[in-house]
Amino acid sequence: MKFNHYNINLLQAEQSEAFFNLIDKNRPRLEDFFAGTVSKTRTLEETEAYCVEIQKRIVKKTYLPFMITDTKTNAFVGLVDVKNIDWNVPKAELGSFIDKRYEGKGIVTKATQMVVNHIVEKYHFIKLLCRANSRNKGSIAVILKNGFELEGTIRNDYRTTKGEIVDLNYYGRVFDN
Repeated sequence: MKFNHYNINLLQAEQSEAFFNLIDKNRPRLEDFFAGTVSKTRTLEETEAYCVEIQKRIVKKTYLPFMITDTKTNAFVGLVDVKNIDWNVPKAELGSFIDKRYEGKGIVTKATQMVVNHIVEKYHFIKLLCRANSRNKGSIAVILKNGFELEGTIRNDYRTTKGEIVDLNYYGRVFDN
């Protein structure tokens, strides 16, 4: 998938250094709501092992991490991941983030739109959901611009890396297949 000077592709094992660099540059911003990814990418060696694990999950279709690459620099600038996949329904959760230097340019909004269209067409998801803390205005804007609607707030739903228990807003979007 492509738009402007950005490509969107599934993460490959040989891209572990680029993945590590993206996470490492944004680690303080990601710690609370990408805790699993942050904890498995503390070093390049850990990231390499994690990327091998991710490849197995991609093959099993239990996790689909779509990387946003700036074709001018060939660097990863963001991620839209498809996780918590339930093939019985079928439904999945989306998460996303953008490098702090690329914030506010609509890149992750467009990438999310393209990933949503792709996975609904290819995998026939009938429900997608996103979770966001009410303080995360940027993520909520991306979610709403992509046609998701607030379904409710789950109280005491998530423990941040710092140990704080927070409420999460759940946003959903239903598709006809």
